[in-house]
Amino acid sequence: MDGAIVMLIMIVVSSSIRFVQERKSEQASIALQAMLAKTSRVVIEGQPTEVAAQSLVPGDIVQLQTGDLVNADLKILASHDLQINQSSLTGESKPVSKRITAQATDVTNVADMASLLLMGSTVVNGQATALVIATGQATCFSAIVTTEPKSRPNQFDAGLKHISWLLIRMMLVLVPFVFVINGVTKGDWQQSFFFAIAVAVGLTPEMLPMIVNSNLAKGSVVLSQQQVIVKQLKAIQNLGAMSVLCTDKTGTLTEDHIKLMYYADILGKRDVQVLRLAYLNAKGQSGWQNLLDEAIIHYYEQDQTNDDFPYQKLGEIPFNFERRRLTVWLKNHAGNQLVTKGAFEEVLATCSQVRLADQIEPLTEVQKQNLVAVHDRLAQQGMRMLAVAYQDELAETASIDRVGNQGLIFAGFLGFLDPPKQSAISAIQQLQAHQVAVKILTGDSALTTQQVAQKVGIQNLAVTTGEMLETLTDAQVSELLTEQALFAKLAPLQKARLIRLLQAQGEVVGFIGDGINDTTALKRADVGISVDNAADLTKDASDVILLEKDLNVLEHGVLEGRRVFINMYKYIRITLASNLGNVLSVLVASICLPFLPMLSLQILVQNLLYDVAQLWLPWDRVAEDQLRQPTQWATKGLLKSAFILGPLSSMVDILTFAILWF
Repeated sequence: MDGAIVMLIMIVVSSSIRFVQERKSEQASIALQAMLAKTSRVVIEGQPTEVAAQSLVPGDIVQLQTGDLVNADLKILASHDLQINQSSLTGESKPVSKRITAQATDVTNVADMASLLLMGSTVVNGQATALVIATGQATCFSAIVTTEPKSRPNQFDAGLKHISWLLIRMMLVLVPFVFVINGVTKGDWQQSFFFAIAVAVGLTPEMLPMIVNSNLAKGSVVLSQQQVIVKQLKAIQNLGAMSVLCTDKTGTLTEDHIKLMYYADILGKRDVQVLRLAYLNAKGQSGWQNLLDEAIIHYYEQDQTNDDFPYQKLGEIPFNFERRRLTVWLKNHAGNQLVTKGAFEEVLATCSQVRLADQIEPLTEVQKQNLVAVHDRLAQQGMRMLAVAYQDELAETASIDRVGNQGLIFAGFLGFLDPPKQSAISAIQQLQAHQVAVKILTGDSALTTQQVAQKVGIQNLAVTTGEMLETLTDAQVSELLTEQALFAKLAPLQKARLIRLLQAQGEVVGFIGDGINDTTALKRADVGISVDNAADLTKDASDVILLEKDLNVLEHGVLEGRRVFINMYKYIRITLASNLGNVLSVLVASICLPFLPMLSLQILVQNLLYDVAQLWLPWDRVAEDQLRQPTQWATKGLLKSAFILGPLSSMVDILTFAILWF
């Protein structure tokens, strides 16, 4: 009866401490995530106002633009070139167009209704004004989330699972043995049963949940002071376990402050007409103006006395990450003109002619080779390259989808410079010094990627493009991943594929990015990292948010993650070895003595006192040499430590027993 009371006390004490620690961890996490609260633009008294997403109610009018996360179920009131990614609801990765339309009576899936936007989807392109029709638990997303299967366990969960099975296996071996030995030698099977149960409790590190939560909570507070917000406490240990960091290039390794440096014709000579065409394209689009568009507009309008834009738009094909180009069709008093701007290869594929000075000539294979040579020469200077093409005087009845994808005139090149961050150079050096391999996964060109990689200190400049990856099997790509650090011109799903193959090799993979196209990779990685000014969707998919663009804070996160793990691991190693040694000592003594050396009550009380004494471990210092490599769960190491230190401590116990006996 006394033993049962003590066991009950142990359970209550352990559960109470765990509850308090988890409550503190939860409160710390809520406070940290409040700094990253999702917002929506609500029209209040005719003015768009940022409000917390959770304050939305049916009847509110919200405005959306590219990169926004849809925070409620909405009905479109007005839209322009609106494209939505609703893969979290439908599993379909391709964006879908949304607009005001009468609903078809044969549409059974609410996600297929063209005029409805569902919570959890994302604006990939365009703009919209919409009416809130459902929020919170009333949304379609909520109904799906409550039934969808759990995601795969991360490295942290898998490690704790392995530890739990290790403890169970030890108990399955030792507890029956203790029960049988004592039953046979003492003849009291009831007392032997309770003694075996006490031994099982003695083997268990009861305070493990509390120690884990204390470490994670302490780590999250320390990282918040270093401008690193951890959305999920488990991500702290994954940071410490990270062996490979995959990073996007633009805005992550570079300053994200792009300047237009060059505008050239097909020979690489400066041509103001190329600049003018690029300006028409950037200014005429209705979607989100990215940094490249802003750089073009800023450069062009610097020398313009009249900022008026006297053009009427006849049509537009928005940019997306598969098409990789933007097309606008404009008209003014002089006529109409279609202009395309985008990635060099994609724009070149739409062209059948080239412009040199005032001459229009057919695009030959020799000219294609010359264009590639000019593009490569400019890209080797470290510039990010785009191409510009156009078509004049199209009939207004023509289809923009047809004429915007073929028969264009290649006009020239645009060169942008986005210098590497100084913090990226030092951060990569520090990560490599701590045995974290850095790989660049980007949608940019191979040459530009190599230039940036060289400047930030990545030695291996061999590069593989997304087009090449499509021809390779998973086994071939896995081999490339062991040798190469640069992968360019990748589609979003290709980034996720590379991360999956790295994980299959046993690596713990982190991914850092800030663009919408990085969302899939962020979700796939063991720890997804983003920055505070990233799109809502990107931050929502991340586990860790950097409040500063200084990548050196990432190294602090890695080291703190390792400290957290090492202190957790200390408790498990010490307790497992100590408990095993105690059990062996008591077992040997019970065989040699005609009575039980310790009552089950004494074993339980001693175990409780010992575990309480370990509460200081989250604040223990960690030796610098222990921080030099990734920290991962290793049950083999635990077993080796337990079966060396446990019997060793047991020998000391037995020697003490012998001295006292004789």
